[in-house]
Amino acid sequence: MTNPKKRHIAILGSTGSIGTQAIDVVRAHPDAFEVEVLVANTNAELLIEQAALVRPNVVVICDENRYDTVFSALDPLGIKVYAGAKAVASVVQMDRIDIVLTAMVGYAGLLPTIKAIEAGKHIALANKETLVVAGELITKLAQEKGVSILPVDSEHSAIFQCLAGEFHNPIEKIILTASGGPFRGKSRDFLKTVTKDQALKHPNWSMGAKITIDSATLMNKGLEVIEAKWLFGLEPAQIEVIVHPQSIIHSMVQFRDGSIKAQMGLPDMRLPIQYALAYPNRLSADFPRFDFAKYPSLTFEQADLETFRNLQLAFDALERGGNAPCIINAANEVAVDAFLHDEIGFLEISDIIAEGMQKVAFVARPTYEDYVRTDEETRRIATARIKSFV
Repeated sequence: MTNPKKRHIAILGSTGSIGTQAIDVVRAHPDAFEVEVLVANTNAELLIEQAALVRPNVVVICDENRYDTVFSALDPLGIKVYAGAKAVASVVQMDRIDIVLTAMVGYAGLLPTIKAIEAGKHIALANKETLVVAGELITKLAQEKGVSILPVDSEHSAIFQCLAGEFHNPIEKIILTASGGPFRGKSRDFLKTVTKDQALKHPNWSMGAKITIDSATLMNKGLEVIEAKWLFGLEPAQIEVIVHPQSIIHSMVQFRDGSIKAQMGLPDMRLPIQYALAYPNRLSADFPRFDFAKYPSLTFEQADLETFRNLQLAFDALERGGNAPCIINAANEVAVDAFLHDEIGFLEISDIIAEGMQKVAFVARPTYEDYVRTDEETRRIATARIKSFV
């Protein structure tokens, strides 16, 4: 680490839900963390505000059209300003960075994560698509470089916390909990007519639009299933999903003696963010505390794989392996964007993903170049299908 007293952090996706909460965590612990780099996609105004607040060495705005706006605001403060995807892949390799929080949305987070690992930076992973798309490549590279991948997703953070002191004990299975989203218990007939406004009303979590829709379709849980395989070295049969509407138990680990460990707490993403950034230490926090008396009943039910096909499609892709998870991720990104722009219905998201699985060429042992080609081919097929709906 650059400084034993402080960890120098790059936050990729600083203006999103995870990024803004990460800045809250950093500001609450100025003796523990220092922001070295901020990266945002298009939100120049918030990026400028954040940079003025935490004074990073460098900022990157991915939208090159917003460069002048950001530069004119931050250059007088002595903050270096760059623009474009290539700049992101470059700045994550800076010597002063200790840990990179990857919170960019979707496939865009893959290359910067690879470049950061190649430079020996530890990764606080909030971009689940990185391991979904290229899990084998990423985990192998991290092992070669001696880099830790610390999970930020609340479910994977829960598993990671449950495994503290247990790394020598074999896992029998993990149990990922799902809230069930806003449409838990609804029928396919009901889902035919739901709107994006309905889908964006998550009962427990405040998240960005894309991940909120993924939660409504249960694709978010499907992506987490695939991510868990690579984070914890599991077989598909060792991963179970259970619906837990209260979102108090964030996930569980069952060991070979039948004992189950669970990590619990109120739904608050600042906790897993802080745990990843400070690991292996637990820092003090003023987050609200869970009160058992206020939750006299915690309930659980099986996930409905027939109504919410995306979760089944994710399990299918995990079983198939190769570039299949890359296919479902790309198709899902295109389909969710189309749904958010009122171009397709809610159930058609699954149709587009299923068609991608059927039509895109399967590659059993993909290279990085194969992933790039798969992503491009899937997006072409998915876009063509969407145009047929319009």
